[in-house]
Amino acid sequence: MKETVSQKVRNRIVHGKFGEIFFVSSFPKYDVEYTTKLLSLFEKEGLITRIAKGVYAKVKKTRFGILYPSVYELVEQIAKRDKAKVIPTGETAANRLGFSTQIPMNTTFLTSGSPRKLILNGRTITLKHGAPKNFAYKNKLIAELVQALRSIGEYNITPENKDTITKIFTNIQNSDIVEHDLFLAPFWIQKLIKKNNLKNNE
Repeated sequence: MKETVSQKVRNRIVHGKFGEIFFVSSFPKYDVEYTTKLLSLFEKEGLITRIAKGVYAKVKKTRFGILYPSVYELVEQIAKRDKAKVIPTGETAANRLGFSTQIPMNTTFLTSGSPRKLILNGRTITLKHGAPKNFAYKNKLIAELVQALRSIGEYNITPENKDTITKIFTNIQNSDIVEHDLFLAPFWIQKLIKKNNLKNNE
């Protein structure tokens, strides 16, 4: 017996992995309006959880509560769908790179796509539209580093922060890319990195 569209969409979700994100566009073969209704129906059944308008996730229910996909998994999937670039900014970038051990309750990303807000397990995820220059870096790690250092501030850099920068640069080997990306960074960040790291990579 031939599967109905409803059965096909349901099976795709059932056999999907934990944390997988689903959009209406995840099912391009089927009518948009009908797929939207199906996803809403499957949410009511508890098969998927609505994260934002048109954004659903397959969560895992355990005796300890619901396990959601990570913030970064969610944001990367949305960026992939929208064919956009994203980079963490502010405290989010600082925590991700090890400058801070405090996990921010709300996370913020710059995006080359449309701005939006999402709620994941009670936490707010903000996607802010960023200027093109923020996405001109060839190395994503350096782009994140610039955002982290901006959030810390030029006059708040500690010796521990400098040690963290040095550790980050041990993972960046291409000197041409470093030179290109540093040219895009604020002048004080250029000086900070060159003084403490470039001489170690030569």
